[in-house]
Amino acid sequence: RPAGHVTMPATATATPVMAAELPPDKEKLVSETRQRFTSEHLQDKVEKYDSRDVERLKQDNAWIESYLQWRHYNVDDTLKMIDESFQFRKEFSVHDLNESSLPKWTFETGAVYLHGYDKDGNKIFWFRVKLHIKDSKTTLERKKYVAFWLERYSKREQGKPLTVVFDLTETGLSNVDMDFVRFIINCFKIYYPKYLSKMVIYEMPWIMNAAWKIVKTWLGPDALNLLKFASKTDVQEYINVEYLPAHMGGIDPFKYSYPPLPDDDFQTPLCENGPILGEDELDDKEKGDGDCKEPVDANHSEESLLKPKKVSLDSDRPDSKIKSLKKPQTLFRGSLLHISPAEDIHFGSKESGETKCLIVLTNVTKSSVAFKVRTTAPDKYRVKPSNGSFEPGTSMDILVSLHGGVEASPQDRFLVMAAEMNQATGSAAPPDLTQFWKEVMRDQVMEHRLRCHVIESSKAVAVAKENLGKGHTVFSNQEDLHSKITKIMVSNRRLEEQIDRCLLLLQLLTGMVALLVAITIPSLYRQSSDSQ
Repeated sequence: RPAGHVTMPATATATPVMAAELPPDKEKLVSETRQRFTSEHLQDKVEKYDSRDVERLKQDNAWIESYLQWRHYNVDDTLKMIDESFQFRKEFSVHDLNESSLPKWTFETGAVYLHGYDKDGNKIFWFRVKLHIKDSKTTLERKKYVAFWLERYSKREQGKPLTVVFDLTETGLSNVDMDFVRFIINCFKIYYPKYLSKMVIYEMPWIMNAAWKIVKTWLGPDALNLLKFASKTDVQEYINVEYLPAHMGGIDPFKYSYPPLPDDDFQTPLCENGPILGEDELDDKEKGDGDCKEPVDANHSEESLLKPKKVSLDSDRPDSKIKSLKKPQTLFRGSLLHISPAEDIHFGSKESGETKCLIVLTNVTKSSVAFKVRTTAPDKYRVKPSNGSFEPGTSMDILVSLHGGVEASPQDRFLVMAAEMNQATGSAAPPDLTQFWKEVMRDQVMEHRLRCHVIESSKAVAVAKENLGKGHTVFSNQEDLHSKITKIMVSNRRLEEQIDRCLLLLQLLTGMVALLVAITIPSLYRQSSDSQ
């Protein structure tokens, strides 16, 4: 799957993103899909697609593979899906959706937004259904608003799945909008393949049972298997209390408001010698420390970029900690930097004592590149160096370490930001990074997000295996209990359906009796009159 995303100028050409080489059989299917789409669809429907999507399809194997995987590698079904998805992207102008192109009220309602992470580290896409009022006049704007969030996320976290939460607390019939629900389903079923990790339906009221039966017919078997029904008593199976609002039994103090848009709260982490000063407070020494010690020829060749020189911001004092650490094996290929690892920073558990890891940056441009690293948990991590600049064809090791006896969490994120520096030729003065970051245009900044992954210690694995060998049945008991609860819930729903049918039959019989009485009484009255 795609490893990440690069934010680039609108005129730039996206670099194909590949997390890893595809196996030969998948490569063949990707090639066949691309060739057939070009010959069967681009000939007569080219005006129905956005040229940026067509160009990406020609270059990005991982994008095609995501469609193939969602359609179980059936090329015919994949072509239909790409065609429908591309027409949607053109109709909704997803590439051009932004805060200024949408009505302000869509952002102010707070009905749809991204915030927090589930237990698997997946971003949560919230739908507060009680805040949605069905209105045919605003349907298109609401759909574009959902597309805005999905497109924004896909560009930032390309290929990383989302957890959708439908919060049905205090929801009534006035909030039920079947057309809007179907659009959301199609977003994950057709338009954004592989982005759905699970869909949590929270506190679905019985009054919506009939609507739910219709919704189930729209879901394919893949999406249907990802549905999770939850209440206040069991929603913590999927989301920790720190990301649940109070009405769900959580402790998350977050309250939606606009502006600004809710997003990852990336902050400057700690360096090894203590907190880094704010960017406006950086002194000359810190600015100078950002310089690369090993310049290379400005006219270096493409081959020289493939074999980058190692640089360190503390080259006079080689860090033995870095030398002892394992180098990451995966690689994200961005337009300015190659970043390793591609997606996950791996830490050990407390038992393993593995509290350090490396991020390796490689400058693949022909200019100096400024960078900075931020994190959503600045009190937990030390990053050295957390900012600086380095020259073309060189690479830099960044040491990330836990401190204070804390443990890494899948919810923790790191953001690597980079921008090309057009320093005057022959200038010997160190770059003023503070001023540079103030002046650089947002669309010139490359961003790549990394998430934390905790590796279970070998000791913990051994204990688990030992327990399993002794015949411990805790997990099996839990699974049995879960299975029984599921069966009870299914039986309960069937009972509700039977009760509904009985009530309907009772109403029908009552109506028939009333009709018979209405017919019989006049007849009896006439007979009585005739006899008199």
